[in-house]
Amino acid sequence: MKRGLQTGTSEAPGAFASFIRFVIFGGGVGLASSSAVALLSGFLPFALANALITVVSTILATELHARFTFASGRRRAKRGLLHCGLRHHLQSAGTAAAAFAVTTLAMLVLYAFESAPSLVVEQTVYLSASALAGIGRFLALRLYVFATKGRRPAPVTLDLHRSQPVREQLTTAS
Repeated sequence: MKRGLQTGTSEAPGAFASFIRFVIFGGGVGLASSSAVALLSGFLPFALANALITVVSTILATELHARFTFASGRRRAKRGLLHCGLRHHLQSAGTAAAAFAVTTLAMLVLYAFESAPSLVVEQTVYLSASALAGIGRFLALRLYVFATKGRRPAPVTLDLHRSQPVREQLTTAS
């Protein structure tokens, strides 16, 4: 059976493939969103246009990530257009809000230390914070929001009741 996006497969892509897809789909939605906000703000106040596009783009990105980025094995149920449920959309929105908080905090810290940073410094701080937040968001989505039963990390357990004492293991192995 091939891995990937075929109908009926429940195998999720590997971490590297998922990360590349995350960057492509998330970045694509981000670019489209920035254009949409610019267009819509000609008809609506910017804050309202930004809020509307943020909601729509978060829903779109969540659907794309569920279907293609993480290919979590969930198939369209009786939800119509939506692929994943409200819980996944809310959790994804939570990760987006956390990423927003990280980038905002980074910029506030920058302005606390330097009131008029150069454009290069400002963009370096913002893009670095965005990259860190994006990696954190990817991990949260992959390991928690869209994790399948087979891909959830196994709990760490310590076997304190060994079948043989260490001395016996050494003598039987020799």
